[in-house]
Amino acid sequence: MRGIFFDEDDARAAVARLVAGGYGARAERERLSGEDDDEGHPWAVLTDAPEPVLELLVDEYDGWLDAGDDPPAVPPIELPTEPRKIKGHFGG
Repeated sequence: MRGIFFDEDDARAAVARLVAGGYGARAERERLSGEDDDEGHPWAVLTDAPEPVLELLVDEYDGWLDAGDDPPAVPPIELPTEPRKIKGHFGG
């Protein structure tokens, strides 16, 4: 899970609260696409805390939750390999 914060102090406070709660957490500078310098980049808090715990912190510090862009894997549909047989009598 990742929480994104605009202020370094908010990110560090979130990490401290997560660690105090028994979770692993660290803050790092979030890289913006095509940007080389760190000026103005938000802070990402990476943690193993459950989503509801991190969600409360990002709400409190006015950040946002980044649960990832990958949708959950869906197993493939099993399609029939031959035509279905219809039981019954047609015609008259």
